[in-house]
Amino acid sequence: MPPVTKLAIRTEASSLGFVDVRFADAHAGLPGERFRQFVAAGRHAEMAWLATSAADRIDARRIFPSVRSVVVLRLDYGAAAPASPGPGFGRVASYAWGRDYHNLIGRRLKKLQHRLAALDPDLRTYASIDSRPVWERAWAEAAGIGYSAKNGCILTPSDGSYYFIATLLLTTELEPDPPIPARCGTCTRCLTACPTQALPGDGSVDVPRCISYLTIEEKGPIPLSLRPELGDWVFGCDVCQEVCPHVSGHRPPVPFELQPHNAWLDLQQLLEAPDDWLEAVTTGTPLRRAAPLRLKRNACLVLGNQGVGRAALHIAERHSDPVVAEAARWALDRV
Repeated sequence: MPPVTKLAIRTEASSLGFVDVRFADAHAGLPGERFRQFVAAGRHAEMAWLATSAADRIDARRIFPSVRSVVVLRLDYGAAAPASPGPGFGRVASYAWGRDYHNLIGRRLKKLQHRLAALDPDLRTYASIDSRPVWERAWAEAAGIGYSAKNGCILTPSDGSYYFIATLLLTTELEPDPPIPARCGTCTRCLTACPTQALPGDGSVDVPRCISYLTIEEKGPIPLSLRPELGDWVFGCDVCQEVCPHVSGHRPPVPFELQPHNAWLDLQQLLEAPDDWLEAVTTGTPLRRAAPLRLKRNACLVLGNQGVGRAALHIAERHSDPVVAEAARWALDRV
C-alpha cells in the first residue's frame, strides 16, 4: 500500500471540519532561541510548564523520534458576539463560549488518525491540541497557516485569528507548504487598544500584564494598578483581536459546540453559588481552567469596575479564600 498523500490527508481532515490543512518539514527546525530567551527572561510568568517542556517544544523529535512531517490543522471559533445584557454581567473571551475545544478537536484528531491508519497501515502519528509539549503556533507559522502578528496571535490575512491550531506529527515525509509573509505593516491598532499595554510590538506578549493571563492563570491577587483595566472581562480577553483590520467583521460559522453559550456570565450568580456547584457546571468548558476561586475573584473586580453588585460583593467579602475576600473589599470601595 503506498504512503498516504497530502491530498488524502486534506480530504479526510476537511471532512472532519478542519478549514485549513498545511504541512511543515519536521526537521527544518523552529526558532528555538526566541523561545529560550522568552523563558529565560521569565516572561512566561507562572506558567511553569512552558519552561519544563521548552526543549520538547523546540524539537518535536524529542517526543516523537520518528517524525518527518507536521500536519497543521485549523478549526475556526468565534461566532457573532451576543449583545451585552448590561451591568452585572462579565464578558468571556470568544474561544471559551462553548464546550472545551480540547475535547472537541481531540475527538476529531483521533478520527483522523484512524482514517489515515486505514489508508497507510505503516503510518505512525502523534496528535496535539494545546495540551502536549508541541509548539503548535510555531508550526502553524512554518506551514503557512498564518504569520505571527504584533498581538502575538497567528493571523491569516483577510481571515483573522479566531481559530484553534492542532498538529499531527507523521512518520511520512511530505512536501512542506511555504510560510506567508507578515502583513501587519505599520498598523498598531492592537498595541494601542490593549487595556494593560501588554503588547511590546515585536510579536510577543508581556504575559504578567495580559488580561487573559491575569483572569485565567494568575492564582493570587491581580495587581491594583491593572484591576480597572480589566473592564468587564471576567474570563480572558479579545480586545487585540477585535481591533485587527484582518479580523474586524469576520465571524466564521462554527460548530454547535463552540456557539456562544457562555458569552456573558451573571456575576451575582457566580458570587452567590457554592464553589463545588461552580466546579460542576464549568466541567467540560474552558471556564473550568480558572476554577471557582479565580472566577469569583474576577467577578468581584468586574462588579467594582461597573459600580454595581453591592449585595453580592458583601457575600464574597465573607468568602474563606483571602484573595476573593480582598477583591470583594476592593470592589465595595469602588461601588
